[in-house]
Amino acid sequence: MSAAVLPSQVIPELFDVPDLQRLLQPTQRKTHAPRFLLLYGSLRERSYSRFVIEESARLLQAFGAEVRIFNPKGLPLVDDSSEQHPKVQELRSLAQWAEGMIWCSPERHGAMTGVMKTQIDWIPLSEGAVRPTQGKTLAVMQVSGGSQSFNAVNQMRVLGRWMRMLTIPNQSSVAKAYLEFDEDGRMKPSAYYDRIVDVVEELVKFTLLTRDVGAYLVDRYSERKESAEALSARVNQRSI
Repeated sequence: MSAAVLPSQVIPELFDVPDLQRLLQPTQRKTHAPRFLLLYGSLRERSYSRFVIEESARLLQAFGAEVRIFNPKGLPLVDDSSEQHPKVQELRSLAQWAEGMIWCSPERHGAMTGVMKTQIDWIPLSEGAVRPTQGKTLAVMQVSGGSQSFNAVNQMRVLGRWMRMLTIPNQSSVAKAYLEFDEDGRMKPSAYYDRIVDVVEELVKFTLLTRDVGAYLVDRYSERKESAEALSARVNQRSI
């Protein structure tokens, strides 16, 4: 079989053939517990999205993970405050720390809540040379007051893809959430609870599988080209 001919539009020096060895045998293997940031989308005292997140946190810890839950109370609207706001800085620091995330929102008016979207909007696509979300894993969940729906999780999947996260296939949608928790906010045994266990287990597996090669998985030709052009412009500029 003849060798493949590189298309003329491609810059040969920046064309990188995927390397199975780099995927299977990364140069460094992380040994610390996988780190997860959990976000919920309601400020109510009896918040079912928070209850789901707290159940997820317990499961993650049982799987050997390290967990942080962000409390959105006091987080300002985007563009209504400086990026130096303490809650914004806290959220961004946690986003950089985490190797994976769980987002859980109530469905309101057929969509995720404003509380949920505000948190996601405050996480930048890039921050200097650091991309807080690129190549990290994500699981999405939602709670509903009525029958089971998937509008919120579908929206969050779109956002996860836009933020270049590795969103796992499984997801959770808890219908009539007010029936699924006891007075202490603990979830009752049910098929809905079992699905949350499934989602958390899958998230941990995907995170362990990809965290050492996340940057390589989402590395792309167009960004290498842009970086090369930016470097060339900087090196060749006549004045500073």
